[in-house]
Amino acid sequence: MNYEKGSLTLAGTVAMGTGVMIGAGIFALTGQIAELAGPYFPLAFLLAAIISAFSAYTYIKMSNRYPSAGGIAMILKKAYGETTVTGAAALLMAFSMIINESLVARTFGTYTLQLFDVEPGSIFIPILAVGLIIAAFLVNIAGNKVIGSVSKITAVIKIGGILIFALVALWAAGFSFQPAATEGDPTGSATGFLAAVALGILAYKGFTTITNSGGEVQDPNKNVGRAIMISLAICLVVYMFVAFAVGSTLTVSEIVAARDYSLAEAARPAIGQYGLWFTVGIAIVATASGVLASIFAVSRMLAMLTDMKLIPHSHFGMPGGIQKHTLVYTVVAAGLLAAFFDLSRIAALGAIFYLIMDVIIHWGVYRHLRDDVEAKGWVLLSALTLDLIVLGAFLAMKAQSDQMIIAIGLGGIVIIFGLEKLYLGPLRGREGGTHDAHG
Repeated sequence: MNYEKGSLTLAGTVAMGTGVMIGAGIFALTGQIAELAGPYFPLAFLLAAIISAFSAYTYIKMSNRYPSAGGIAMILKKAYGETTVTGAAALLMAFSMIINESLVARTFGTYTLQLFDVEPGSIFIPILAVGLIIAAFLVNIAGNKVIGSVSKITAVIKIGGILIFALVALWAAGFSFQPAATEGDPTGSATGFLAAVALGILAYKGFTTITNSGGEVQDPNKNVGRAIMISLAICLVVYMFVAFAVGSTLTVSEIVAARDYSLAEAARPAIGQYGLWFTVGIAIVATASGVLASIFAVSRMLAMLTDMKLIPHSHFGMPGGIQKHTLVYTVVAAGLLAAFFDLSRIAALGAIFYLIMDVIIHWGVYRHLRDDVEAKGWVLLSALTLDLIVLGAFLAMKAQSDQMIIAIGLGGIVIIFGLEKLYLGPLRGREGGTHDAHG
């Protein structure tokens, strides 16, 4: 493995974390969260941040004790040993990150097409999405220094740009911070609100990218935790500003109608055509850098899982090391998802996979490692309980509106666990049995 130890500074790590979060969260999910939560959707972003902070506690405690480029795979292995649960849960994380890439790539396509007179649902959306994923692959091949530099520049551009958009939109609405409303707007329900929070968590889960790059961060025992909390705080401020800006400019019905490009739609009444161009420009930068940072992280994670002999690996005749191969697999999988799934289904699949993986991690650390890493049991159990509540609400909502995506999600989880068991069984037999490290 060709990890570049100490190649990521604190600022570079924060830029990478916010790069993944802000790319996906605000542009891809604002409309969908408003559809579920009604006029109080900004509060869904706030509650999602609180739940994410509880989750982050587990990852920070583990990273402080065991900084590793394996990140989540390392946490799972420490908690469960070289078992089916470790391999399958790590793959759930990897797939949720790949799903995130396709979500952000499709968002790139959707926003870019706002500059042209193209019908919604155009074939150009998946074409642009796949094109972006391929471009991100080419930049990733260039190495860490290029990725770090690009992440820093784009983080400044997009965070500054998004805040300018939010302030101008709020100014146009008279800084009312009141939801625009009309008769017949969706009002939302308690279950819908919690389901919106589940999607909102996707907007913050980019902090796990920092955990996965732990071995490459300078002074990781201090800086991994710092980078996670700084990234979450930056994202919360940005999301709240934008949510209030969109909510005070458009009614919930208007946000839902334009749910895949709600920020661009909010820019029209606030600042006209120039506002639209500006917002689309920021969306392009944000989504492009989000895909770039996410591909960087997930390819490292898959390479680590291969090294740990938790997943099989085939070169398929390709030259180069394992990292290059996992980069190719990541790009192919994200490209296929971006080509064939719409935004709401991609987001739903990502939320299901991520929350189940998160629950497995909290339980593993609580059950086996809390004394070792000096973690408070009540915080770990709180994180686990909050995840289960929002996941349950999300599945309940989807059971009413899109049963197929629940079937795909749960079927995918069963297949992942089944294949892991099949793969690890003979290996453990050959090596004389590898037992759970904690019995």
